Amino acid sequence: MQTVDFFTPIVDDPATYGQIAAANALSDVYAMGGRPLTALNIVGMPEGKVPPNVIAAILKGGAAKAREARCALIGGHTIRNPEPIYGMAVTGLVHPNKILTNANARPGDWLILTKPLGTGIATTGIKRGLASTALAHKAIAIMRQLNAAGAELAEKGLIRAATDITGFGLLGHLASMCRASGVGAELIAADIPAISGEILSLIDQDCIPGGTRGNLAACEDAVVWHQITMQQRILLADAQTSGGLLLCVPGKKMNAVRAILKKHKTPVAAVIGKIVRSAQGSITVR
Repeated sequence: MQTVDFFTPIVDDPATYGQIAAANALSDVYAMGGRPLTALNIVGMPEGKVPPNVIAAILKGGAAKAREARCALIGGHTIRNPEPIYGMAVTGLVHPNKILTNANARPGDWLILTKPLGTGIATTGIKRGLASTALAHKAIAIMRQLNAAGAELAEKGLIRAATDITGFGLLGHLASMCRASGVGAELIAADIPAISGEILSLIDQDCIPGGTRGNLAACEDAVVWHQITMQQRILLADAQTSGGLLLCVPGKKMNAVRAILKKHKTPVAAVIGKIVRSAQGSITVR
């Protein structure tokens, strides 16, 4: 399997930016049940505006995360670009019979989320100087954590379907899963974790990324809301960077899945809803 991802800086520290971008790129392999083998750096920098030591720190951050993933960093390519970009093209390995997609969810499966939501809102708050230091540290720690549990879960045949939660938010990626699988979903809003209570405060201060607003507008026709506040709707649509995995788990395998998530120290292992029958692929949020 092969994947590629990159983006502009979302934090000030260059090494941290490199780590987050690398974790985000590696996540696509883990979400499909694979293990990363090799990676190529993708770098774009404005000519003469970013000092060489800053570029080196970004690359060192990415290299550190590749080492953590036991992924060989074998080269890359650099271009001139109006604004900085960094990411990776990653090659991974998965057994054809173990590969995970978003097209095999079945009614009755439980939905487990492995990272809390709110990184888009948090990073917007950081850029505007409105987020606390504690929230910034927590969001960064979550974004640079690998989704390595996906590989072990797939190899042991414990989950039916999976996706990682990134730019389209929880609702967008779940809607894609429902369409691909020919099912619907029910979510319990109170069970869906945010990074901290401060996220809701930032929403009230209009720290909402444009991508998050677009996600909410795009999914309105697919979602049935039951007394859900606008704060909660925005959180569920928040565009994530290096978000967690969304797993479809048969009930009889729940304990085994939780044990593996605990072993990998995922930030959360929240049961947020279930897959249901639905010809329209609709999502109900209660």
